[in-house]
Amino acid sequence: MPTPAPATDALPPHPPAASAPPTVRRRLAALAYEGVILFGVVFFAGYLFSTLTQQRNGLTHHNLLAAWIGLVVGIYFVWFWTHGGQTLPMKTWRLRVVSADGAAVPAMRAIVRYVLAWLWFLPPLALHPLLNLSVPATLGACAAWFVLWAAAAQLDNERQFPHDRLAGTRIVTADLARPDTKKGR
Repeated sequence: MPTPAPATDALPPHPPAASAPPTVRRRLAALAYEGVILFGVVFFAGYLFSTLTQQRNGLTHHNLLAAWIGLVVGIYFVWFWTHGGQTLPMKTWRLRVVSADGAAVPAMRAIVRYVLAWLWFLPPLALHPLLNLSVPATLGACAAWFVLWAAAAQLDNERQFPHDRLAGTRIVTADLARPDTKKGR
């Protein structure tokens, strides 16, 4: 009986796709797709708010509307992050949000991540009234901040965005393997 050859081509303990963080480009593409999905979510939430409050003017209850939209968007993200770790755009781009230890994201951590994710947008928008900036200057500040925030992931050794690091979460490449739910196929 011949002796088996030593396993020199054994699989590494972690496959490269699972250990390598997703690229910033893929995460930004998912973010752009998320914006398309959120358009529908925000439109429906705004319609529901204006119907229930009988809003006739866009300036009526505008602060309540902003809070309502923020709440609805927060519920959207927290629910998906705590129920599988993926929104539809994240599934499309094979991304998943997990806790720093790789476990599922608990609700409180998902809420913290949602609040911290506003750091993508709020700091430059706060400059508009504080410095009395023009709209083009504010848009330029937003674009510059967005680029800087995205570039900050390049400085992180795991290529995670600052809000993920602060929230104790991380984005990983989702596993392509799906459980075999239908036998005989």
